[in-house]
Amino acid sequence: MKSTIENLTPTRIKVQVEVPFSELKPSLDAAYQKIASQINVPGFRKGKVPSQVIDQRVGRPAVLQEAVNEAIPKAYAEAIKDKKIYPIGRPSVEVTELKENEELKFSAEVDVRPEFETPKYKGLKLKVEKARELGEDVKKQLEDLQARFSTLSSVERAAQDKDVVILDITGTKDGEQVNQYSGQGLAYTIGSNGLVPGADGVLTGVKAEQSVKLDFSPEDGPFKGLEISLDITVKAVNEKILPKADDDFAKMASEFDTLAELMKDLEEKVKQSRIVEQTYMARDKASEALIELMAKVPLPENAIDLEFEEHFKDGHGDDAHKEEFKSGSRKSMQAQFVLDKIAEEENIGVSDADLSEWISQNALKYQMPPQTFADALVRSGEITLVMGEIRRSKALTLVVKEADVTDDAGKKVDVASVLKEFVPEAE
Repeated sequence: MKSTIENLTPTRIKVQVEVPFSELKPSLDAAYQKIASQINVPGFRKGKVPSQVIDQRVGRPAVLQEAVNEAIPKAYAEAIKDKKIYPIGRPSVEVTELKENEELKFSAEVDVRPEFETPKYKGLKLKVEKARELGEDVKKQLEDLQARFSTLSSVERAAQDKDVVILDITGTKDGEQVNQYSGQGLAYTIGSNGLVPGADGVLTGVKAEQSVKLDFSPEDGPFKGLEISLDITVKAVNEKILPKADDDFAKMASEFDTLAELMKDLEEKVKQSRIVEQTYMARDKASEALIELMAKVPLPENAIDLEFEEHFKDGHGDDAHKEEFKSGSRKSMQAQFVLDKIAEEENIGVSDADLSEWISQNALKYQMPPQTFADALVRSGEITLVMGEIRRSKALTLVVKEADVTDDAGKKVDVASVLKEFVPEAE
């Protein structure tokens, strides 16, 4: 096989490939086998039809076309292999010559990642917001700990914030019950925002044996964007009785002997959570800084236009939304290019542990068992995309670790002390 690569623009190439007819034999054999399994010929078992008979019944040109369709992706992949070419999207293929017993010639045009110098990403100066005050959050941490050791007391009054209500729920869509949003004897704490959007509002003020209705649209999962109707009956209202916060409580609820020691530990944990918040801010700032450094690098406008057309093919969106989408696409591609380049230079890989962690965390979002979610990714061919996102996330983590991060007051933020390899969310 012979191949040549021509640079049409900094972001688009044309690959010309010549495949000797002899190298098409495996694809021809596969084509005959596939066609034999699809046709019925009297006197022959399905899948056992000889090639000569297939030529007579179906025609040699049809067999050649099937073989070419099978051979071109492999030949294209071989042509760009080890050429340090990073294709974007599917190539536009044209068969320029196909002669029996001679050769197959085809060309393929495809958008590619442009060549560029990796910007200086080590030592980026990133400024994040000053950490919020600890007081209220430390108090909430203590209240949450008290709640774990609370007791429930049945009350006859209407339900209010922090009460635990026992619910029977029937969820329906178009009159049909949805088991995912149905259940009996469910205990729920009002104000925890742990049911569905709007539930806390409709449950507040309801007494035992009263019913309410709630319509909502799930933001993710199999019913995303669809309207679900809930019939909710409050079976009982219970008030939480919190234990007194004192030294005895500290001994019961923790490894500490005094309330003062417990409070100090809670304060340290809140401080650590503040640094985590600032670390997320630093990641966003680092991504923005890298995108700015990529401002002069050309982008494959054809790929951006195709993505734009696909997204708006149903005609939705005003001019402002369309402009925002295109701007977001450009920034996303700039970030992808530079993070891929950093990952290559730093030899960043994706381990089985990285992939398992990503699958476990994101399977929860789709309310699927991890193995089922993993199988779906493999079947759809998206597992490679996932691994690319994990690799870029690790590259961004490296950039933040090596950055100079300070808050609005000029105080250094020690993100490296808490920064782990963040797992990106599924899209």
